[in-house]
Amino acid sequence: MNVKIYYRFAATFLLLSCLTACSKQPDVVEKGPLDDQLETALKQASSGVGTPYFRMPQSTDYDQIPQDPKNPITADKVALGQLLFHETALSQHPSQLVSFGTYSCASCHHVKAGFQACLPQGIGDGGVGFGQNGEARQRNTLYEDSQIDVQPIRSPSILNIAYQTNIVWNGQFGATGVNIGTEYAWTAGTPKEKNKLGFQGVETQAIAGQDVHRLNMRATAFQGNSIYKALFQKAFNDSWTNEAQTAINAGLAMAAYERTLLPNRAPFQRWLSGEVAAMTDEQKQGAVLFFGKAQCVRCHTGPGLSSMRFYALGMADLQNGSYGNHAVVQADPSKVEHKGRGGFTGRTEDMFKFKVPQLYNMKDSPFYGHGASFTSLDEVVAYKNAAVSQNGNVPTTQLATEFKPLNLTADEQKQLVSFLKDALYDPELNRYIPRSLPSGQAFPDNDAVSRKDFGW
Repeated sequence: MNVKIYYRFAATFLLLSCLTACSKQPDVVEKGPLDDQLETALKQASSGVGTPYFRMPQSTDYDQIPQDPKNPITADKVALGQLLFHETALSQHPSQLVSFGTYSCASCHHVKAGFQACLPQGIGDGGVGFGQNGEARQRNTLYEDSQIDVQPIRSPSILNIAYQTNIVWNGQFGATGVNIGTEYAWTAGTPKEKNKLGFQGVETQAIAGQDVHRLNMRATAFQGNSIYKALFQKAFNDSWTNEAQTAINAGLAMAAYERTLLPNRAPFQRWLSGEVAAMTDEQKQGAVLFFGKAQCVRCHTGPGLSSMRFYALGMADLQNGSYGNHAVVQADPSKVEHKGRGGFTGRTEDMFKFKVPQLYNMKDSPFYGHGASFTSLDEVVAYKNAAVSQNGNVPTTQLATEFKPLNLTADEQKQLVSFLKDALYDPELNRYIPRSLPSGQAFPDNDAVSRKDFGW
């Protein structure tokens, strides 16, 4: 062969080889039988809609996030609300002066616990310490039991709260949705009276909770802070001339922020968006059970795997006493909160029924059920599988028809737990918290013990 022709041929071959190699696509994981089974289960569970029915939007796609028409989400509101929610400098009405400036909304709903408390009973005013994930927070010994700001029921997560028109376990907050017709129960002089403002649940609670949790978000709380003044001006054109309206605006900003707390980077959400390898085979098997044989989707549905329905499942109530290393107070059996929806509406048919909770990032906090009566997801699944009530106060006639033995095998229970524990876990929730506060204080708690725990 002519030398010139040879080298020309060799050069052409090398060029073609390079182009072929460079254009070769990386290996793509193809769908398998489990993916097909799960897609079929999702279609059946959503009346044919399929994966879009369960997919969350991005947290900045405000038009796609459920919101109160009276409080449209804007970037300025979210930015302000994020800071207010974590601002410990606003804790200006504590029972004892020692707790001034030491707690925030995030004391009971913080990122380390998946926006829960990591305790059987969250503690606001009167709490000290944090530990690694909030597990070490306890009562300030200077406080009497009656002085501590706690609720007689476990603090629920605020993740996916955008998918709930009415909130807290009995759904008492919110003037719309399931609370239309409950105006008689919006008792004057109680937090429920804030329903008369006409907002949905998260907005109503964010306004009412300021007084309940001894916070000051009226204009006087922000005097001298130019950062907050600018943020209020941008979000609401609020010049702080109306004390009460500033507090309402603060609540609306926090509600807008809370609505953006979407765990959309969880493996299941990634799988719904087309990442076939985002979940393991065991997690996919658990998902097929969740949306199929285990019938979990009958109650837990939509993007948040929640619903605005209430059921009596016979779970035990939170009670005064010790839960491991944690002390519980103000939770005696007479508390109306232990009656669930019925404690709010007064209706016999609603007694002992509690709102269906969302299911993401549950492994961040080791307490489950409205009464913190379970300490692992394995226990919860085993309880649902056996369907034997643990609460003697709940009449069998009130128990949900859905509360029946599921007949899951040990392996199936393990697969279901794998889905709940890991496939529904977003590991990057820190994106939702501020780097610092305008006050310069520590958060979510600012007492001396917590600051030490944070390394301040």
